[in-house]
Amino acid sequence: MLLRRACGSDRDALYEICVRTAESGGDARGLYCDDDLVPDIYAGPYLELEPDLAFVVDDGGRAVGYVLGARDTPAFAAAFRERWLPRVAGRHPEPPSAPSTPAEAMLASLHDPERMVRPELAPYPAHLHVDLLPQAQGQGWGRVLIRTLLAELRGHGIAAAHLTHAPENVNAAAFYARLGFREVPRLPYSLWIPTDARL
Repeated sequence: MLLRRACGSDRDALYEICVRTAESGGDARGLYCDDDLVPDIYAGPYLELEPDLAFVVDDGGRAVGYVLGARDTPAFAAAFRERWLPRVAGRHPEPPSAPSTPAEAMLASLHDPERMVRPELAPYPAHLHVDLLPQAQGQGWGRVLIRTLLAELRGHGIAAAHLTHAPENVNAAAFYARLGFREVPRLPYSLWIPTDARL
């Protein structure tokens, strides 16, 4: 396996990785009205809006893991609304009322990119998502991907980054703790790390 920058031709592989790890680390295919819904929130916009912060692990045939990031979360949320949401909203319409099902909650997330902007996260302006298919797990690639992205962010003068994990995904939480991520005060399930962390 090798680490490399993502490119546009990785789109389908990234979408597959995203949906196959979206159920607290497990496979979410078939759980929502469209298997592209979750990747249209957590993968596609990063590859489109911040392609230089997208890295993949490649097994020699296709990507089997990725890290995706945004330098400035408020700016990313604004670009998501202005440039990304118009491209996918027709396929994923906004729920007409307060979400009452997991699918409606996911649709509501798509249509509310401002949810990413929280005052508690201002000291950690960048954010990231990392996912690996089972065949790439347990080999140190998650650490390599995060280290690579943090170095890239540090090169842009960004001092800290954050992520949010699903509360049910205890394995992910333990992994992040081993890497040195710390809890964001007063914001459950959000973690931050300095970009100069020694992973």
